[in-house]
Amino acid sequence: MRFIRLFKIIFVTLRFGLDEFILGHTRLRPLQRPVNMLLFWRNTSNPRGERLRLALESLGPIFVKFGQMLSTRRDLIPLDLADELAKLQDRVPAFPYSDVQAIIETSFGKPILEVFEQFDIEPVASASVAQVHFAHLPGGTPVAVKILRPGISTVIEKDLRLLDGAAWLLQTLSSDGKRLKPREVVAEFARHIHSELDLMLEAANCSLLGRNFADKRLLLVPEVYWDWCHEQVMVMERMNGTPVSQVAHMREVGVDIPKLARDGVEIFFTQVFRDGFFHADMHPGNVQVADDGRYVALDFGIMGTLSDQDKQYLARNFLAFFRRDYREVARAHIESGWAPKDTPLDEFETAIRAVCEPIFDKPLKEISFGKVLLRLFQTSRRFGVEIQPQLAMLQKTLLNVEGLGRDLDPNLDLWKTARPYLERWMSEQMGWRSALDNLKTELPYWGKILPQMPRLLHQQLERNLEHPPSNVELQLILQAHQRQGWWLRLIAVVLILLAILQLATAFWLPAH
Repeated sequence: MRFIRLFKIIFVTLRFGLDEFILGHTRLRPLQRPVNMLLFWRNTSNPRGERLRLALESLGPIFVKFGQMLSTRRDLIPLDLADELAKLQDRVPAFPYSDVQAIIETSFGKPILEVFEQFDIEPVASASVAQVHFAHLPGGTPVAVKILRPGISTVIEKDLRLLDGAAWLLQTLSSDGKRLKPREVVAEFARHIHSELDLMLEAANCSLLGRNFADKRLLLVPEVYWDWCHEQVMVMERMNGTPVSQVAHMREVGVDIPKLARDGVEIFFTQVFRDGFFHADMHPGNVQVADDGRYVALDFGIMGTLSDQDKQYLARNFLAFFRRDYREVARAHIESGWAPKDTPLDEFETAIRAVCEPIFDKPLKEISFGKVLLRLFQTSRRFGVEIQPQLAMLQKTLLNVEGLGRDLDPNLDLWKTARPYLERWMSEQMGWRSALDNLKTELPYWGKILPQMPRLLHQQLERNLEHPPSNVELQLILQAHQRQGWWLRLIAVVLILLAILQLATAFWLPAH
């Protein structure tokens, strides 16, 4: 089956004339004429962007998502391709209403008009994995209903197996295979894709993101109507907004575009560093803007998560980068294990400076991220920097965010906008407030353990009497207790002060 799928990909590539992207290279250009003569039966008169879009649509959701990501990078691909690929964001051919009706009635076990008071036959958006219809709940509440494409799981599984096979070949045959970790990256991508195939998981993602931005200051997230959700059907609040790609219309309604671009950067860094939970599919089809200038988030199938350790290392790297402290960037890579321990620090610092320094103090419109990415790849290869699969979704999202920022405000200074936020976050994480918050978090645990200490100590003494330690062991234990005694006393004092503080707060707040 894998070879049949591979054959289809090759056939579609040739059918739509996508070989011109390869044969257009100077060294391969002499092959164009014989290839066109051999494949005389195909029609390549349509524009290349349209043919690329149609090819990706025919190959399925994995390839559509790749096209969606490319469509946000107008600095990396020609504009004619970007304009055509933008149609993949929410204008993928829809599946028929009969399938929609069948899925809803199977999910709920009753006719569609008993589930909804009114249901629009025509979809308002159609993407690679699902499509959305407007409807009204019983009682008249307007909602948006998301329905999975029928049979989509089978298609995705085939493509993921094919990707894994290609990754295995790369890892086996390429000298960079071990460093790039392609199979692990594909596995990470597969994990996120699988979460898109269960709309109950997506509903949970939407709910969590909504709680994280409950103040609604910068970002609006739709409410989930849980009683109408199923693995193949998700019902949420109907949101009103303008697609973020329609900049001219947003200006007409009075949206402050430069502020919108800055807010987007803040939302991204808030999700990543404050919450460790971020929207990882931020192409323009999934992001709208309300008339008052706030972002509206849509489609929560692919969400990224970061551990506390990942956040700390990322923040350390970003902040050092914004401060142009390339030695700290190099040191962070080595200490985190991303670069080999024996990497020469001075050489690594110099290489990073050569890549990063030319792009500082420049707006987005003057930065060629294609060249930057190429030089970063060459540097990482030279020093054996390993790919971090758990960060693959973050890297993809960062490309999306930078692409959106470029479209909104090419004069945006990404570094100047992000640096104050990161400095504030690092101060909160490393300062006394963070230590106090951590101690308050652990206080219930210590409150449970401390009363048990006499019994636990008695049990340990009994075990020592039954199996007394040797003289050497006894000396080591006594030395350890002497070193740690003052720490225990300090912890006890801090716990008592925290308990007093909590009690005082509990009594003081109601009275005032």
